[in-house]
Amino acid sequence: MGHLTATDLTDDPDWDERVWRQPGANIYASRRWGEYKRRIGWDVRRVAILAGDGQALAYAQYQRRRCGPGHFVLAQGCPVLTRSGWRRAEAVFRTFLDHLDLGRFDLLGVNYQQFQRPESVLALLGHGFAPIVTPRTHTLELDLTQGADRLRSRMEGRWRDMLKSAEANPDLSVAFPTDLAARLSAFDTFSRFYADLKRRKGFRNSLEPAAYRDLAAADPNLLFLEVREKGEPILVRIVHRAPERWTDFYVASNARAKATEASRLAAWRLIERAGEEGCRTLDLGGIDPFGNPGVYEFKRGLCRDVVTANPLWLFSRTRLLRRAMTGLLAAR
Repeated sequence: MGHLTATDLTDDPDWDERVWRQPGANIYASRRWGEYKRRIGWDVRRVAILAGDGQALAYAQYQRRRCGPGHFVLAQGCPVLTRSGWRRAEAVFRTFLDHLDLGRFDLLGVNYQQFQRPESVLALLGHGFAPIVTPRTHTLELDLTQGADRLRSRMEGRWRDMLKSAEANPDLSVAFPTDLAARLSAFDTFSRFYADLKRRKGFRNSLEPAAYRDLAAADPNLLFLEVREKGEPILVRIVHRAPERWTDFYVASNARAKATEASRLAAWRLIERAGEEGCRTLDLGGIDPFGNPGVYEFKRGLCRDVVTANPLWLFSRTRLLRRAMTGLLAAR
């Protein structure tokens, strides 16, 4: 079948075009996400795994940074296998590992963020990766192929009644900003609400809005949704769009959004929009019933189709290090 090689495409201006032609394309493998991670301190590289005849079998964007005596390398949403790469997944991962040339104290994490293929799972298992599954690695998924009427009928009665109230409120309006200036403005509103939310709830999150602002606003694979009350923004939702799967990426709002049930209106308008554009599955963005029961109850009222989310797959050349870190991360 020929020898596989890893070719560096870090500076290739056509990277996104190459990746988004693949069935498993996602925002985490995109150039803009890589640039965001570079801004917050990661060394980001992009490689293509090629067959002997030059045919692309996979694309991988990976991030590296110092962690104690070694490095932590993270591949999010990838390697993205091409159709030709599906049947050669194990060889693809072997070539990827050879390319990384991990040291004794280095750790590699692969997190497909729900864009995992069965061929990738078999390859990960075959190369000794350990999956880390925790209570937080679960999400709710809406099957949009059943149609809006069916989805609405399956809501909890109270959820549906509150949605009707929000729909009947003449002061509320929903928009999907498309031009750059409007998206930048919406992101600034999101950032303000998000900072307030973090202060109120005291949670930590890796998102750094200032570093992501211009990248997110210019990304065609992100959908922005804004709810206004009498013309004033009270909620902003940012959604990741992939060919058949959309993910509720980030959302932030103020007190008026809660008082008016704007979050329910925003969720339903998102469902309608996703269905219109041919999306088959809407990922509600994860659940944490114990740690964040309020958000969990909101999502459960809309859908109870729970699935185990793709785990973080951990690899190390040093077996004891892999076991120790797997146990440590699983207990968090």
